[in-house]
Amino acid sequence: MEIGEKIWTMVEGWDYLSKRTIGSQLIRAADSIAANISEGFGRYHYKEAKQFTYYARGSLFETKTWLTKASKRNLLKPSEFDQIINKINALGVKLNNYIKSIGRNN
Repeated sequence: MEIGEKIWTMVEGWDYLSKRTIGSQLIRAADSIAANISEGFGRYHYKEAKQFTYYARGSLFETKTWLTKASKRNLLKPSEFDQIINKINALGVKLNNYIKSIGRNN
C-alpha cells in the first residue's frame, strides 16, 4: 500500500504527457501489487492464494520497469528513484518468503 501511495504522490507533479503515458502505467502496476496480495489472501484454497501472489510479484517487477523508465526520462530525482527501488527490493524479498509459506501447513 505504501509504495502505491508514494508513487501516486510522485506522479501527481508530472506534466500531462508523462502522467498519461508512464504515470498511468506506473500507478496501475504499483496499485496492482497490493490488490493481488489482498485478493489472494481472500481466497479459500491455498493454490489460488499462491497464484494471486505470483501476480503481485509480476506487478512488482512491472513497477520496477516503469520506475526505471521514469528515471531514465528524468521524471524522478535520483534520490527518489533509489528510495522507492530500495522499498520495492525489500518487498520482493518479503513477497518471495510469503509465497514459500503459502500452503505449507495444508
